[in-house]
Amino acid sequence: MNASLSRAAIQWTVYALLAAAALLAALWLAGDYGREQAYRTLDARARNAATLNAVVLRTVLEKQRSVPFVLAQDRDVSTALASGDPALFHGLDRKLEGLIGETGAAVIYILDKKGLAVAASNWRTPTSFVGHDYAFRPYYSTAVKLGAAEYYALGTASLRPGLYISRRVEGPQGVLGVIVVKLEFDQVEADWRNASGASYVTDGHGVVLVTSIPQWRFMSLVDIPPQSQAALRDSLQFGDAPLATLPVVPHTAEEQPDIVKATLPDARLADFIRVAVPVPTTAWTLHMLAPAAQEVRAGVREARSLAVLGLIPVLALAAWLLYRHQRILRRAAEARAAREELEQRVSERTAELSATNKRLEFEVEERQKTVMRLQEVREELAQANRLAILGQVAAGITHEINQPVAAIRSYADNARTFLERKEPEAASENLSTIASLTERIGTIADGLRTFSRKGTGGVEPTSVAEAMDGAFLLLNNRLRQQGVELACDIPPPDIRVMGNRVRLEQVLVNLIQNAMEAMEGQADGRVDLTWRRHGDETELVVADNGPGIPPEVMERLFTPFTTTKKGGLGLGHVICNDIITEFGGRLEVESAPGQGTRFTIYLRSMQ
Repeated sequence: MNASLSRAAIQWTVYALLAAAALLAALWLAGDYGREQAYRTLDARARNAATLNAVVLRTVLEKQRSVPFVLAQDRDVSTALASGDPALFHGLDRKLEGLIGETGAAVIYILDKKGLAVAASNWRTPTSFVGHDYAFRPYYSTAVKLGAAEYYALGTASLRPGLYISRRVEGPQGVLGVIVVKLEFDQVEADWRNASGASYVTDGHGVVLVTSIPQWRFMSLVDIPPQSQAALRDSLQFGDAPLATLPVVPHTAEEQPDIVKATLPDARLADFIRVAVPVPTTAWTLHMLAPAAQEVRAGVREARSLAVLGLIPVLALAAWLLYRHQRILRRAAEARAAREELEQRVSERTAELSATNKRLEFEVEERQKTVMRLQEVREELAQANRLAILGQVAAGITHEINQPVAAIRSYADNARTFLERKEPEAASENLSTIASLTERIGTIADGLRTFSRKGTGGVEPTSVAEAMDGAFLLLNNRLRQQGVELACDIPPPDIRVMGNRVRLEQVLVNLIQNAMEAMEGQADGRVDLTWRRHGDETELVVADNGPGIPPEVMERLFTPFTTTKKGGLGLGHVICNDIITEFGGRLEVESAPGQGTRFTIYLRSMQ
């Protein structure tokens, strides 16, 4: 039986290898054929489309070429140019303005024999051509010399590219001036963009003039020599465009159809069929890039599908013949194989049951260990959480106490100075202030301990004026030393909110202190502390004219340990937000780089 199966396996292996080789060869040959046919079909279709686009472009050009021809014969134009009367030129302004809607031209203007624009259809616009000297433009000099000219360039006033079509105006005494029609191809380019692929027109230098991809305008088919680039820039034809090479690379130098790789503006590299046809009556060439990837995949897929469909019946017939040959041998070995298989199954089942029993015992033991470990991990996490909370509270106490300690140091220095000056009354006043600040330190610590216990006790009607006065007291000396102006709008004593005076002072001190540190070194630093009652809420605003908060910091401003200050703990804003939230209010912030920062505190008003 085993020998029979081995022979059958060898036979099927050989058959599978031969079938796979035949299938791979058919797929490879069919893929090449389908790819070639797809490229040829796509090339013919793209060439037809390019020819149609060239005809449409020629139609647009021919329509505009008739405009300067007709205007050159117009008696009003000749009379105005011959007389030089400004009133007649103004009448031409209105006439040209009316022609714009009928002709579809971008602008129509008239140059006198010196090249000065004396009338234009855009005379009402800020970019009016009237009064500009265009004698340096080739479309003027060529039209004066030869009678007509066409010149594609970037507008010096409008900075919009277009084709300038000019015609000489002649009179009894010779040249009177030049009619110029500027044609912009926005509609043509928009129509091209609605189609798949890319279309662009190049001039005799290979520079792209009209394109469905705006980023390719004024790029070139090939590298332009430095001398030619300098001449083009001096002529201002293309402004300061770098005249870089188009990101279009052919697969091979002489491949037909012309298959290229192009990098699109979205940085996507793709295969295209490129065709080029001349634009009749011009020296331009219209190029079209037709996307090839989808068409080629479809062609390859279709050819391969046909190849597989043709090969499958042959392979199926061979497999059926091989199967009939092996079936006779297989039936003879089936009885013996069935008996051996039954014995093997009994043995395997017994071994499987033994292994399952051992595995269950092992899993029970591992589960018990896992439960014990899970309990240990829970206890460790609970301990770590408690330590983290204690660390944050300790850091917050240090951060909040630093402010009154700094004020105590300043008042102590002032008291010593007053004693040296023999001014005991002023020194006594400073010492009293120091005593009140030491009491405030204890109050701050008590408040933070209350916060760490998740309590909101101590919320009561609080005078906004007293809280503002306390904040000003803590920061008065620092404000004077740093030269920051504090504009404080103190409300009447009867303006009260739900909160706690000391903790509200902490919030105001934190926000003003942060504003001062942000404006450190700024000569015109200013902090505005204002208030406003709006409905059932009272708004307290702390605004500065500092550099603002970076966007990446704004996203996590109220996250612990987020700071931009060197050595900062990053807890001030977190504590402020938590305090205001405990009061039943909210803290909002607005900031933009270079435009300062504005913190708004919303608290419930008390009558």
